[in-house]
Amino acid sequence: MSKQDYYELLDVSRDASDRDIKKAYRRLAMKYHPDRNPDDKAAEDKFKEISEAYEVLSDAQKKAAYDQYGHEGVNGQGGFGGGGFEGNFSDIFGDVFGDIFGGGGGGGGGRRRSGVQRGADLRYNLDLSLEEAVRGCEKTLEIPTLAGCEACDGSGAKPGTSAKTCGTCGGMGQVRMQQGFFSVQQTCPTCRGEGRVISDPCGACHGQGRVEKTKTLQVKIPAGVDTGDRIRLTGEGEAGTHGGPAGDLYVEVHVREHPIFTRDGKHLYCEVPISFIDAALGGDLDVPTLDGRVKLKVPAETQTGKLFRLRGKGVAPVRGGNVGDLMVKVMVETPVNLTSRQKELLREFAASTEEGNSKHGPKKHGFFDSVKKFFEDMT
Repeated sequence: MSKQDYYELLDVSRDASDRDIKKAYRRLAMKYHPDRNPDDKAAEDKFKEISEAYEVLSDAQKKAAYDQYGHEGVNGQGGFGGGGFEGNFSDIFGDVFGDIFGGGGGGGGGRRRSGVQRGADLRYNLDLSLEEAVRGCEKTLEIPTLAGCEACDGSGAKPGTSAKTCGTCGGMGQVRMQQGFFSVQQTCPTCRGEGRVISDPCGACHGQGRVEKTKTLQVKIPAGVDTGDRIRLTGEGEAGTHGGPAGDLYVEVHVREHPIFTRDGKHLYCEVPISFIDAALGGDLDVPTLDGRVKLKVPAETQTGKLFRLRGKGVAPVRGGNVGDLMVKVMVETPVNLTSRQKELLREFAASTEEGNSKHGPKKHGFFDSVKKFFEDMT
């Protein structure tokens, strides 16, 4: 059975603001929360569905992945997908209703919170030249991050000691309070929701289990990447808390402008200047490509802006497929800094071509004929 669209579950439009999404979830969560619907399996399932939807749509990165790829983008199967929904409904509920009840929400069922959490994902913006993007390359990245403390192995406790179960909440990370007909769970004030207490913290990380560190990574960039492509490096994000799994590192590609070529997908474009003599008489033109120079035969009477296609001289797409083409636009260049003799020769040439004769200037002749007809029609 296919999963229902997250926007439909929360009854919001796809362009809804973060505030509207939170407001919609709050309304539905109040309606279907297990504490208000005891022994109602349908309500519990509905609460889980809307909580899953909110967990994705309230996270900018996951929401972007879902908007682009749908459910595949957030269930860990898509090539650029997020980490999927982890089902910690109590954390979400507490975030939405904390302003009412003064702390964590009633996520149902008294889940144990050990303080173990996945590390945050990181993003690195990588600038590449066009040549590097087209051919692929290897880059050395220096990533400032939070890494697991080696002294305490990420536990936060001084080597030789260990954290103790919190006596206030019994390791649950939350304490339950009764407010009217609501049974409300709040974050434990003693362990701050971690379910354990460190009496003798590690001196290297001061009990945090993580330390600031600059990590050096060698990253292979596949041939054919383009601006906007993302490369996910699993487990290279921030270290998790108290031994939790590390997040991921997303390398976002940006290709710098090139002085000669412009890229559009798998095709390359360039403009090549040509003299009006070569344009009129034809000739061979040296054209640059990413692999060197090639000869392009320009036919006689070529007009400025003429586009020539060099097949297979473009880019091989990163996801496979045929190599693109190089599109060459010739631009007829008007000569400058003419001598008196050169100007005289051009005047002789102009006189010999009998300007206005459509034989030598078909476009010009046709244009002025159209202009003439336009003004005649106005009178």
